[in-house]
Amino acid sequence: MLIMICVLLLGLFVGTDNAPSSTNGQVEYRTLAANKTSTMEKEMNQAGAEGFRFEGVMGGETAGGGAEAVVIMSRKPSTDGPRYTFKLLATNRTSTMQKELSAAGESGFLYKGQTVYSSAFGGREVVVILERQDGAETAYEYKLLATTLTSTMQKELNEAGRAGFLFCGVTLAKTAFGGDEVVSILRREVAFVNSGTTILR
Repeated sequence: MLIMICVLLLGLFVGTDNAPSSTNGQVEYRTLAANKTSTMEKEMNQAGAEGFRFEGVMGGETAGGGAEAVVIMSRKPSTDGPRYTFKLLATNRTSTMQKELSAAGESGFLYKGQTVYSSAFGGREVVVILERQDGAETAYEYKLLATTLTSTMQKELNEAGRAGFLFCGVTLAKTAFGGDEVVSILRREVAFVNSGTTILR
């Protein structure tokens, strides 16, 4: 019995040494920080071309750069994974954001995150990050809701939900949209993109 146990333990250790590398479970991260959305978008697209995808964003004051947006990106340590393209939308006007979201959605960009921060050129802004994987074929319709009353937001969210819109994210901050506002973004799939042609479902 003792010999059998030793053999089993030896096999376990040998099996562990010869097991496939744990590389597939490893993750590489990249941290980006900028006080201009144009700079951040450029750096994110450079990372996206290397296979990094978006993980999270937060706007605020950092010790090194003052008012900045900080983005975390990740990828598996492989050179043959998918590539990504990013759009950063930043504005202090609801109508402008809705228009830009709609244009990005028609091009297949998927909502990934939003935050509020004081940019170097636009003051207090809502920043939305969208991501598109190379070869993506789904287009989206976006709806932006902005109100100072949570009761109004609930009513508008339910109306959008009945129309098939899915909640993406919300921010609560003092913006130039309208003071202290709740800003929610929703989306729904509306089309199939094929060879540059948008086909409604």
